Amino acid sequence: MSAIHDGIIITKRQLLQLSRVPEVLIFSTIQPVMFVLLFRYVFGGSINTPGTDYVQLLMPGIFVQTVAFTLAGTAVGLSEDMTKGLIDRFRSLPISRSAVVLGRTLGDATLNIVVLVVMALTGIAVGWRPDSGVISITFGFVLLLVFGYAMSWIGVLVGLSVRDSRAANNLVFLIVFPLTFLSNAFAPTTGMPKPLQYVAEWNPVSTMVASCRELFGLENFFGATAGSWPSENPVPMSLIYICVIMLVFIPLSVNKYKKSAK
Repeated sequence: MSAIHDGIIITKRQLLQLSRVPEVLIFSTIQPVMFVLLFRYVFGGSINTPGTDYVQLLMPGIFVQTVAFTLAGTAVGLSEDMTKGLIDRFRSLPISRSAVVLGRTLGDATLNIVVLVVMALTGIAVGWRPDSGVISITFGFVLLLVFGYAMSWIGVLVGLSVRDSRAANNLVFLIVFPLTFLSNAFAPTTGMPKPLQYVAEWNPVSTMVASCRELFGLENFFGATAGSWPSENPVPMSLIYICVIMLVFIPLSVNKYKKSAK
């Protein structure tokens, strides 16, 4: 309980930073909006999506890509705190050792709420129309927030393992870009070579995108894995992936922080 209480205090500290450095919030929302506009109007006409408008296929993929990049902000922020000696100051305080990383992940997850709202409004402006009902749409956004929170724990481990923020940023791109682009986020996997379809369709990002499309009222397209349990049940499979990520990376991240603080 003390770890949760202390973590909430660290979260408050991170959110206060946003009011003092509003550029972080501004640039965090501008980049996803740019992705929406670029893919909608630059690539949308060249990608064939039979039976539906490309923007309906695109928005769930952009949502998932954005929350997946939560680990970038977490990794770079923690790496900078390590470099500036802020972690040493936290270490000298009578707070739980896990509170610092818990507060960082909660703060980044809270920032995602603002980013997703701005992206959803942008999507509606360019023609995105989810039609599955309020409860399903709400659950879709909640699932996105939980997935982003799980990904932020990977960012904690990266940020504590790489002491330079530039190296952390480069490592994050090496992790996230293959996950997001080797998936069904921006185009159906049916156009990929068949061996690559297995990799893309078992990708956690693809499962999350398929979950969001289902919750937003859109039909999914699978190639090599069509008819398998994950393709038929993307929402439960996404919850399994989220649980696995947190069960693996939360203990690793907390243990890494304790070792870094020694």
